[in-house]
Amino acid sequence: MAARTNEYEQPIGDALSGWTARERPGRVSIEGTRCRIEPIDVDRHAADLFDAYSQAANGSDWTYLTIGPFADLAAYRAYLTGAAASADPLHYAIIDQASGKAVGTFSLMRIDPANGVIEVGNVTFSPLLKRTALSTEAQYLLMRYAFDELGYRRYEWKCDSLNAPSRKTALRLGFQFEGIFRQTIVYKGRSRDTAWFAIVDKDWPGVKRAFETWLDARNFDADGNQRESLTGLRDAQARG
Repeated sequence: MAARTNEYEQPIGDALSGWTARERPGRVSIEGTRCRIEPIDVDRHAADLFDAYSQAANGSDWTYLTIGPFADLAAYRAYLTGAAASADPLHYAIIDQASGKAVGTFSLMRIDPANGVIEVGNVTFSPLLKRTALSTEAQYLLMRYAFDELGYRRYEWKCDSLNAPSRKTALRLGFQFEGIFRQTIVYKGRSRDTAWFAIVDKDWPGVKRAFETWLDARNFDADGNQRESLTGLRDAQARG
């Protein structure tokens, strides 16, 4: 398809007639089948989260985060108090519906209502959450909130370019890799090159269908093992 041009025959982007700034995300609760997302509450969540993170064998889960590890609950509560008060990033706890306990956190951040751009970040999943259907549902619920309820056009994922598990997760969730931005951050006394990924609104319908098919109870056997992978479902949809 030929690019649109202006009166000077210069190529220009697609028209966005009627575009208006989006709403900022709120301190909302979002119910899922396996999990619930809710705003951080220090008194309700701090002890559960610290206990969940303490299930890890070592501190390697904190290597690529700007925070942690935390020596004790008091130190974690102090961090979480600041996180709970923040509007950008806006932090949420992920609650396991089965246990009623918080097992991880993430945030919506770099919130740009005028351009409809938002990022999921500060993804801090405990061993009780990692590599579970619950973790996938949590990512889907937040993504659905950004696209379907708030109407954002672009949903970003960024990570240290050396963080191979995070890069793999982004691709599994349906983000497209967009490149490496060099020397973007200094954290924990070192330089970070940042890998950028995104899902845009035209990608979302297919990404959403794959999530919903994967999360359906029929996609899991009696032992809880997936029958079809999320990536496989998305690829099958793309093939038609």
